[in-house]
Amino acid sequence: MGISKKANIIDVINEYPTAMDVLRKHGVHCVGCMMAHSESLEEGLSAHGLDVDEIIAEIEETSAE
Repeated sequence: MGISKKANIIDVINEYPTAMDVLRKHGVHCVGCMMAHSESLEEGLSAHGLDVDEIIAEIEETSAE
């Protein structure tokens, strides 16, 4: 595994089933946002004031369970 900070948000959501739950938990509701199709995780999470590395680690951890 290894999610890139530069990965498109919607691609991560599609590839990692638990990603949406993790993002919602942190107040990021990407599925309904048009920006999810054009922003990277780094851009989107930073815009929400979140630690990108921390969120990626959580997505990877929950996906591995």
